[in-house]
Amino acid sequence: MGQVPAGVGVVTVKDGRDDLGTTVATLLSVSLEPPLVLVSLDSSSYLTEVLLRNDRWAASLLADGQQAIASRFATPGRPSARLLLASTPHHRGDHSEALVIDGGVTALEVETTRVVPAGDHTLFIGQVLGVAYVDVSKAPLVRLRGRYRPVPGIKPTPEA
Repeated sequence: MGQVPAGVGVVTVKDGRDDLGTTVATLLSVSLEPPLVLVSLDSSSYLTEVLLRNDRWAASLLADGQQAIASRFATPGRPSARLLLASTPHHRGDHSEALVIDGGVTALEVETTRVVPAGDHTLFIGQVLGVAYVDVSKAPLVRLRGRYRPVPGIKPTPEA
C-alpha cells in the first residue's frame, strides 16, 4: 500500500490531564449524511486503548510544510501532545477538548460511533461533531513510498 498516496493527519485525544496523539495516513470520509469519518490505528497502541475509553477526538489534516509536526507525532516513545505542540499554533476543540493543530488543510472533531477490529488494526468510525477550519488554499501533506511528497500542481505553503 506504500505505492498509494495518502493524506497525512494527526489524531489527538484528551485523556484526563494528559493529551495524546499520533500521525495517521488512514483517515477517510465514510458518509456525508450523517458526516462520518474512519481512522485506522494499530490495535496494540496506547492511543487505541485510550480511544476505546474516550469517544471524542480530533483529527487535523496537515498541509504541505507541516512535515516536522507529522514526524514528531510519528516518533516512538514520544512525550505528551502538549509538549510536541509547544511551538506550534493549536487550540483545544470545543466538542472534544482534544488538541487541534492550526494551519493545516482542515481539522475535525469526532465522536466514535463504531469500533471494528480489523487484523492488527482497529477501525474507529465516528460522526463529525464540528469542523474547526477548512483552508482550500493549502496543499495537503501526502505520504507516498515512505516519504512526504508535494502534490503536483499545488503550490506548497511555508510551515506554520
